Amino acid sequence: MVINKKLLIGVPLAFMLAVVYLGATHHWAGLAKSVAAASDKSERKVLFWYDAMEPSHHYNKLGKAPDGMGLVPMYETQSPASGGQNSPGAPAEPSKGERKILYWFDPMHPKYKSDKPGVAPDCGMTLVPKYADEQRLTNMTAGTVMISADKQTLAGVRTALVERKALIRDIHTTAQIVADETRIAHVHVKVAGYLDQVFVDFVGQLIQKGQPLFTLYSPDLVSAQEEYLIAKRGETTLGSAPFTEVADGAKSLLRSARERLRLWDISDEQIKQLDETGKVTKDLTFYAPSSGFITDRKAFPQTSITPDTELYTLSDLSTVWANADIYESEIPYVQLGQKMQLTLSYSPGKTYTGTISYIYPTVDPQTRTVKVRMQVPNPGFALKPQMFADAQLRVDYGTKVLVPREAILDSGTEQVIYVLHDDGVFEPRKVTLGPAFEEKVAVLTGLKAGETIVTSGNFLVDSESRLKGSMGGARP
Repeated sequence: MVINKKLLIGVPLAFMLAVVYLGATHHWAGLAKSVAAASDKSERKVLFWYDAMEPSHHYNKLGKAPDGMGLVPMYETQSPASGGQNSPGAPAEPSKGERKILYWFDPMHPKYKSDKPGVAPDCGMTLVPKYADEQRLTNMTAGTVMISADKQTLAGVRTALVERKALIRDIHTTAQIVADETRIAHVHVKVAGYLDQVFVDFVGQLIQKGQPLFTLYSPDLVSAQEEYLIAKRGETTLGSAPFTEVADGAKSLLRSARERLRLWDISDEQIKQLDETGKVTKDLTFYAPSSGFITDRKAFPQTSITPDTELYTLSDLSTVWANADIYESEIPYVQLGQKMQLTLSYSPGKTYTGTISYIYPTVDPQTRTVKVRMQVPNPGFALKPQMFADAQLRVDYGTKVLVPREAILDSGTEQVIYVLHDDGVFEPRKVTLGPAFEEKVAVLTGLKAGETIVTSGNFLVDSESRLKGSMGGARP
């Protein structure tokens, strides 16, 4: 201690003695503290430094944690959870509520394990503790992570139960009514001739099967009738002849003449009349082969016709077709034999039921739709060709496992859903998805009803899972 002599002039002796005494006392007290600190440091060895807010985060030098907290030293005789209260030489037993540490391991080489904290000998990485409650995660799916309730709250994690429900979906579209092509008939004659009378004389007329259409004069038909009458007389004369060959020849000639008339569309009644009267009919009447509406007509009186002349076109509209446009994405759920409902906007309350009979093999490149044909009974002929109708197809998917759409993490190559187990354990599950229903999606494989899944915050759970996988252990 250095004292300026000039300052001593005029200062009482008692005051100077007091100053000297206090300075010496302060000096010796500081010296004692330094010695005690040095003695304490020499006795207690620092193993590593850790973050007091995250005790599982260890560092090999003094500094600050990423969260800004100053690092705290871990001495050889204490644990961060106990706050350094263990006595020297006492084992670091976990206190009540503290997680039990099984061993320490190298996060870069998880196979390296140690029974005490420190650094890895190879890479110098700080060893990370392996807790007892994480041991069961090793037997679960890779990527399973444990997250505390506090972190779940901060991450906004919400969950829901997996449901199994019967799924029914309605597909709405537009259909166009057309004539049933299997019920369209074209009327021709098989011989050349001349039309005499025409009984059906306008397009749109409804006729019944067997109704007379027109009369025809044909020289070939007249000759055929005459030949038939000659054969009939020959069969009457020679049918009972004693010579078998003669009798059989007469009968065969009659059969051939009758068959020729039938092949030219002469009815059995007209042949019977020819048998009874024995007179040739100049004008033969032809009849409608089926019921329906006349949609085309080329039969006019006093007109010459040939076998290639199409005289009438008949359309039976008692059953019609309805061609509905279904989007290509919905075609897999449309099957033959399914029922489809038709309604007309101007006829409320009236419903027509059709059956899907054919799915066309091509896609319209403009609308990206596929035509689906259904057969619809048409009593009263209310459904007319070229009409448009509203079509509704009810698709029954059966019973499916359903999850909310937001629960799915879709990477493009795989779909993952996180399942919540007890104690905050989240397990990633790869799933196979089925059809979507508004905000729900069917899961074909990977889940079962009654499990709890993450519906919100799953991106943060996935990030925690990936971080855990990169560090080789679970993050609480």
